[in-house]
Amino acid sequence: MKKLFKEFTKGLIKENPIFVLVLGMCPTLAVTTSAENGIGMGLAATVVLLGSNIVISMLRKIIPDKVRIPAYITVIAGFVTVVQLLLKAYLPDLDKALGIFIPLIVVNCIILARAEMFASKNSVLSSIADAVGMGVGFTIALFIIGSVREILGAGQIFGIDITGGVIPPATSFILPAGGFLVLGLLMGFFNKATKKNPSGKFDCAHCPLQCSVDKEVAK
Repeated sequence: MKKLFKEFTKGLIKENPIFVLVLGMCPTLAVTTSAENGIGMGLAATVVLLGSNIVISMLRKIIPDKVRIPAYITVIAGFVTVVQLLLKAYLPDLDKALGIFIPLIVVNCIILARAEMFASKNSVLSSIADAVGMGVGFTIALFIIGSVREILGAGQIFGIDITGGVIPPATSFILPAGGFLVLGLLMGFFNKATKKNPSGKFDCAHCPLQCSVDKEVAK
C-alpha cells in the first residue's frame, strides 16, 4: 500500500508531467485558454492513460519487444477513440473546444512515456496508481494554467465574471504568447516552492526521470 501511495503522489509534485517533466506542452499551451478546457483535456488524458496503463501492464509479458511501441500506440489509439466518441455524444461543446487535441492524445508524450517506462515493467496495481497520479497531476496543472489565463485574459472563470469590469482583461493572456508567459512563470514558482533542484544544476544527473546515465557524463 505504501508503494502504491508513493507511485500515486509522485505525479502530483515530484514528477508533475507539466511543471517538472515538461511533457505534453502542445495541448498544455493550446487548450488552456480557460479552466473548463483545461479540466476537460486533463480528464480525457487521464482516462486514456489509465486504460492504456492497465492493458499494457497486463500484456507486458506477451507483447514482443520488437513491436512494443506500435503495440502501445494501438492500445492508446483504441482508448482515445472511445473517449472521443463519448465526448461527441455527451459533451459536444467540450469536444468542439478541444478539437484536434483529443485525437492527438495518441501521440502525447506523457501517455507513451508512462507505457514505455512504467506500465511495461510493473504490475497492474502499480500501473493504475501511476496512471491516476500522473493524470491528476496533469489535470491540476492544466486547471491552474487555464484559470490564470482565463482570469487575466477574460476577467472570468467558468463563465462567471469575477472582476466586475473594474480591471480590464488583458486579452494577450488568451493568445499563445500569454500561454508561454503564464506557463513559464508557474513552472518557476512551482519548482522554487518545491525546491525540486536545490543544487541549481540542470543536467542528466539531476533529471527527475532518473534515467541510467554514465557516471562520467553525470559529472
